Amino acid sequence: MARKPRIHYPGAHYHVMLRGNGGMEIFGDDKDCYRLFLILQEGIERFGYRVYAHCLMNNHIHLVIQVGDVPLSRAMQNLSFRFTRWMNWRNKRTGHLFQGRYKAILVEADEYLLQLAAYLHLNPVRAGMTNDPLDYRWSSHRAYMGKESVPWLSYDAVLSQLSKRRTVARTHFANFVAEQAGLGHRKEFHGIGNPDSRIIGDDDFLTDILGRVDQQSLTLPDLSTCIRLVTSYFKIDAEALRQPGRKRRDSRVRAFLAWAVLEHSSASLTALALWLNRDVSTLSSGIRRLQEKAGKQEDIRQDMKGLKSQLQDIAIIQA
Repeated sequence: MARKPRIHYPGAHYHVMLRGNGGMEIFGDDKDCYRLFLILQEGIERFGYRVYAHCLMNNHIHLVIQVGDVPLSRAMQNLSFRFTRWMNWRNKRTGHLFQGRYKAILVEADEYLLQLAAYLHLNPVRAGMTNDPLDYRWSSHRAYMGKESVPWLSYDAVLSQLSKRRTVARTHFANFVAEQAGLGHRKEFHGIGNPDSRIIGDDDFLTDILGRVDQQSLTLPDLSTCIRLVTSYFKIDAEALRQPGRKRRDSRVRAFLAWAVLEHSSASLTALALWLNRDVSTLSSGIRRLQEKAGKQEDIRQDMKGLKSQLQDIAIIQA
């Protein structure tokens, strides 16, 4: 059965989950956690999303995110790509870090945002790692309680539901988290048992969202469209890119194609790597070198600009 499409609209809130490949641990040490936070912060600036809550566990990650105009898929693809590259570099390895696609549940914010933040903060308690969420360093609970400063975290939007006075709101939130502790695992926050597994909200919210999905006007280019557009742009035969060898021109176009897929398509680097008969790590390195050169070479910046414009035009035409 085909997967249902991701749901996107500006201002949408999501519970996002990423799991380690095969249950493997994601983080090796504190430095890895701080690197993920840096990528999140840079993503806020680049993609215009907001992070309301987070919890980093040994083998999985929870985020509560509100997107702007840029779809969540682009932001998460960038995050998983960059963090995987970091971990592979640190550990001198190749391959996947995360298990398949990230999972995202669209959330009715007015009804569930407060509950979801508390649920995330209680993850280490449910896992038996601590009795007090305030003792766990890698969730946003300490920032909510004023114990540490996280400038990029939008916790005021949640706390303000309890009181306009921050000190009062924090007291209420601490009490609310304590009350929620006895609820245990909540399947609905994972899309289990919901009328639509992609959404958590009441019937009116569900009807409204599914109506929006039917009317969505933007479809990102797929893999075949990216291949066709990039090879046409550089006037090169697509089959030449799939052949073994390291011809400079072919390698350059492959790097542009990988960049286009990562930044401006609905496809994944894994799918492109399979089509090209290359490793994902090879494509990742090509993108990194291309971006470094773009900072110095005007011709590369112009090619990126031209491809971006054509890919965006294709998205509008497909709609």
